[in-house]
Amino acid sequence: MCQPIRVSAESTTPPVCVLGLGLIGGSLLRAAVAAGRTAWGYNRSAGPVEEARADGYDADSDLTAVLRRAAEADAVLVVAVPVPALDAVLGQIAVHAPGCTLTDVVSVKGAVRDAVAGHGLGSRFVGGHPMAGTSQSGWSAGDGELFRDAVWVVTAEDGTDPASWTRVADLALDCGAVVVPADPDEHDSAVARISHLPHLLAEALAVTAASGGDLALALAAGSFRDGTRVAGTAPDLVRAMCEANAEALTVALDEALELLTAARAALAADADTEALVVAGHAARRRYESLPRTEITGVLVGEPGWERLLRDAGRRGEVLRARTY
Repeated sequence: MCQPIRVSAESTTPPVCVLGLGLIGGSLLRAAVAAGRTAWGYNRSAGPVEEARADGYDADSDLTAVLRRAAEADAVLVVAVPVPALDAVLGQIAVHAPGCTLTDVVSVKGAVRDAVAGHGLGSRFVGGHPMAGTSQSGWSAGDGELFRDAVWVVTAEDGTDPASWTRVADLALDCGAVVVPADPDEHDSAVARISHLPHLLAEALAVTAASGGDLALALAAGSFRDGTRVAGTAPDLVRAMCEANAEALTVALDEALELLTAARAALAADADTEALVVAGHAARRRYESLPRTEITGVLVGEPGWERLLRDAGRRGEVLRARTY
């Protein structure tokens, strides 16, 4: 029988401090509380704080007070602010809570890793990215079940602190997600293809349809609705994540444009779409049939554990549970 991944030290369930109460941060605060964690949140603007409090959650707009509380409680800090606000928040963490385990839910990992290192916070940092969301934003869009059975990337770089990695993975599991370990740069290349590129394609599809006039929009049904769903996301959020991953996204966009250019040439010359349609169908079927095999046989903290976890993640393997 396959055994879950093991850890080298006894696990704890430390408090959780969520910095940013938008869709993802707000959902994480809800999920952590539902899992029995002591958790509180911060948001710069008062509106989400008041909404969270009205819903019975512990929230504040005083970042210094929130971080000092986190330091006293040895909480896991979760950075859930947009990329443009990242540097300012990290600067405050470096002053008021530099010893806390630190993670994030930002959709790029290389840029966050570099920013964290720039503030001297790398020793207890473990990058995170829950692959879940909607086109809505703000506290009111949050859902404590948002992460249920979703993939949650937890980075595993050489030299990662094992105790911090365990704390971050535990939090993801408590929120109902399955954990996929990954290298930050490999993560960014992957999400450029499966998250950021779809945003640009959705925007292009929406603009192309609208240019056909109201008749085209009136005829639009399921395929258009599904294909443009993420175009309903606030433009500032889309720009922040795409532009923060510009290098990897450019590569993915070039590949997509090459496919579309070849399809256009075949369509114009021979009224033929076979190559792209057949390849796309096969790729979709591969996605639908990809197994989520359990990660086994890795002891976090033993020599080479980070590499073993990265290798497992590359194979599409996941962590669903933990023994102690």
